Amino acid sequence: MMNKLRKPIHISMTIISLIILTLFSACSDKETTVVPEVQLSHNTFTFDAPGGSETLTITSNIPLELTSSNALWCTVIKGKPSGNSTLYTINTSANATYNARECKIIITGSDYSGEVLITQQGKLKPEPPVIDYHFGMGWNLGNQLDAHSNGVANETIWGNQATTQEAFNKIKAVGIESVRIPVTWLGKVGPAPSYTIDATWLNRVAEVVGYAENAGLKAIINIHHDGAESKFWLNITDAATNAMVNTKIKAQLQAMWTQIANKFMDKGNFLVFEAMNEIHDGKWGWGANLTDGGKQYEVLNEWNQVFVDAVRATGGNNADRYLGVPGYVTSPKLTIDHLVLPNDITPNRLMVSVHYYDPHKYALEDLYSEWGHTAAADKKDSYGDEAEVIAMFEKLKTKYIDQGIPVYIGEMGSVHRSTARAEAFRKYYLEYVCKAAKTYGLAPFYWDNGSAGTGKECLGLINHATGEYINNGKEMIDVMVKAMTNQDASYTLDAVYNSAPQ
Repeated sequence: MMNKLRKPIHISMTIISLIILTLFSACSDKETTVVPEVQLSHNTFTFDAPGGSETLTITSNIPLELTSSNALWCTVIKGKPSGNSTLYTINTSANATYNARECKIIITGSDYSGEVLITQQGKLKPEPPVIDYHFGMGWNLGNQLDAHSNGVANETIWGNQATTQEAFNKIKAVGIESVRIPVTWLGKVGPAPSYTIDATWLNRVAEVVGYAENAGLKAIINIHHDGAESKFWLNITDAATNAMVNTKIKAQLQAMWTQIANKFMDKGNFLVFEAMNEIHDGKWGWGANLTDGGKQYEVLNEWNQVFVDAVRATGGNNADRYLGVPGYVTSPKLTIDHLVLPNDITPNRLMVSVHYYDPHKYALEDLYSEWGHTAAADKKDSYGDEAEVIAMFEKLKTKYIDQGIPVYIGEMGSVHRSTARAEAFRKYYLEYVCKAAKTYGLAPFYWDNGSAGTGKECLGLINHATGEYINNGKEMIDVMVKAMTNQDASYTLDAVYNSAPQ
């Protein structure tokens, strides 16, 4: 057979190109999926209160967008990319509050979302000034140098004999640490413009202050009944309605405190000056002070400023002496609401004075014989139980103590009763109020007017001349001192509450 040569197969370039194009088109119809690969240098940043800047580095194979969830104080600035990495500057402004805050940097891209948490601390709260004044359990020499008759101060006119060093020594010995010496100056001050204080009376006040100093007691002196119910020269009713009267009162107040401060300039800080006592218009906080647009409160604040300025101007130990200022009628509530602390060139030397006789129909008037959660409903007042003591003392602590401003309860107490059960509730009241005061950082001063009777206004514990106990004064003093000094961990306010008479 004869071999036949096969002809070569020739494929044109056109056909080959078509085949390649078809294959390429087939591949290009399928989407190319890119898996996000994102790396963050930090997931969180913490800034101090002043704020500042930090750098966030992000490495990514996809485009990203960053936003802040709180652009007011935290912003993000994008830097120049380098390869797959980009630097972002996170800026925070200063935090002017005491509270920490936070926001988030939100990171978004194709098929990716992430976040970086930004926190910023609040500014540090200033440490309150150290309260280095310790009154302990206090006692009032009441109805003594504050006594008066027909507009003239007289130490013995209200039934107490002249007080003595012996009495102060015994007061110290029973655990009392401080004494408030109320002083009325009526009839002992000369005319304008000098308002000169009678030297004999001022010397007697100084003598009694010396009793306290010799006994190792802290002491408070003040201007006391001169402002009683707007009846005398320290008249807030007239001052609030007549600017000329107010100007005259302030002149006398300045002159008197200048003289008092000069008299005691060399005395150490055991001695505290208290501007005034229970200033009101005669209605005990329920008068024109509620309807005059705050005028009486403003006047009292002015008087407190005059007091502070006058004392500081005398120099000597008065330059840094502790000074007590009262609110309206020394009511804790009205004090909290309306007292404006005076400006003082010496920092951290002002104290706030309040009184606590709640409920007064029980504590002072003896219209009720029992008090507290175990008292019979028909024998106690409708307000002023333990919860209200705590609520008021806690408010005083928040308003003043926590800010480094000492608060003392210049007067408190409960009258002597004629039955053993009533006296048991009296003892419980005194212990609870004093223990609550200790718990919340307040210093109580029992009002002892020397009266040995029972019933309304009979608050005597110690004979002012001899220091001997009146009635069951020892029992009442012992329980108050215990409330202020007992450091036993089991002796709590709850423990006192649970010991109430049954």
